[in-house]
Amino acid sequence: MQLTTTIRPIESRDRARWEPLWDGYTRFYEREPRQDITAHLWTRLMDPKSPVRGIVADDATLGAIGLGHYIVHDSTSLLTPVCYLQDLYVDPTVRASGAGRQMIDWLVAKTHAEGWSRLYWNTKENNYRARGLYDKFTPRDPFVRYTLPRPS
Repeated sequence: MQLTTTIRPIESRDRARWEPLWDGYTRFYEREPRQDITAHLWTRLMDPKSPVRGIVADDATLGAIGLGHYIVHDSTSLLTPVCYLQDLYVDPTVRASGAGRQMIDWLVAKTHAEGWSRLYWNTKENNYRARGLYDKFTPRDPFVRYTLPRPS
């Protein structure tokens, strides 16, 4: 199937296609989707004052086939903000269509246009398919991440 994909900011009309993509992303990372988190994220994505922003890979026939969520934030060691790509997901039925690369390319262009200092992201070490794409943009860095959940 030949896709005609455009990357664009997420819009309210995307909710019906976005939610199954978000659920798929959540399950990929071995979490069960929670409606309260989904609703909260959607509210933030639709709020122009929120630092959480979204894009979709929009196919002319299928609608939204991929999502990207990113956060622009200040850095203590740089003069301009940085962009953290927190979530990137493409519908498994159209993987390898180029949509993931297009979404990162869109964010690279946005990083340059906005004057952000850098674009960065994380993935699981064993997410080899995604890492194959990410390695085409830049080598992985040497940092190790530590996560301390809030005590119950």
